[in-house]
Amino acid sequence: MSNTSRNSLFVKLLSLLSVVRGYNIMVLIAAQYLAAIFIFSKEKSLKNVLLDWHLLYLVIATVCVIAGGYIINNFYDGKADRINKPIKTGLDNQIKQETKLSLYFFLNFVAFAFSTFVSFKAIIFFSVYIFGIWFYSHKLKKFPLVGLISATILTILPFFVVFVHFKNFSKVIFIHATFLFLIIMIRELIKDLENIKGAIANNYNTFPVAYGEKKTKQFIIFLIVCTLVPIFFLSDYPAIEYMKYYFYLALITLLFIALNVWKAFQKKQYQLLHNVLKILLLIGVFSLLLIDKSLLLDKIIDKLH
Repeated sequence: MSNTSRNSLFVKLLSLLSVVRGYNIMVLIAAQYLAAIFIFSKEKSLKNVLLDWHLLYLVIATVCVIAGGYIINNFYDGKADRINKPIKTGLDNQIKQETKLSLYFFLNFVAFAFSTFVSFKAIIFFSVYIFGIWFYSHKLKKFPLVGLISATILTILPFFVVFVHFKNFSKVIFIHATFLFLIIMIRELIKDLENIKGAIANNYNTFPVAYGEKKTKQFIIFLIVCTLVPIFFLSDYPAIEYMKYYFYLALITLLFIALNVWKAFQKKQYQLLHNVLKILLLIGVFSLLLIDKSLLLDKIIDKLH
């Protein structure tokens, strides 16, 4: 293979990873497994969780649906992304639209196939999830409030499927889900502020376009205040152990967001706040390791027996 062919293949691989957000996919896999180990299945050993084939099939199905969702979203947002993300769009366009769409249908087929190995409920869930992502990209995102809520729900659903799989319906899990829901909604609003120029140029009726930047900022601050409730509860919950320091960090971060979002008016300022929230969510994934040291030791020891 010539150097030109190798370079072309490398660029196309980078383009593919960019389109399906390879980094986000890896974080999603880690988040689902860590949540399964430390939140949803405390009574099971590490070995039982890692060798749970139904969990593996659910994770694979989820990854395929999410990757497909990024592709269809990329397809519908092409014009706006040329304005909002010109460098990323240039890289994404190294792969033809026909190839992207073919991959979209293939990924959804794989997701559906793996769901059949789990249960009829899983088939229904992933069928609805696939349709929901397409319907959001095609229709729902055109309605400001409905689009915002839909995007947040679709983002949090991968954890819902693991939660249902283990049938762990404790109060603390619902409070943790509320915290996550509010953080993701805040991030979506800041992302909309960041991409407002592309939305206006393409007649996208996002929340900031429909209600203005001032009201969007007021709503963000309202959501931040709402987020304080689950933060205070979770940081005081005994089983959280050292993860309480993550919630202290979240509190400081949200205060930083509240102070700076009000003063922000440039794309790069919103981009900074968006990235801060992404890092906070990433830290949150790996802070699950801090929940209960004895639980981790018990799981590892149980695996060795």
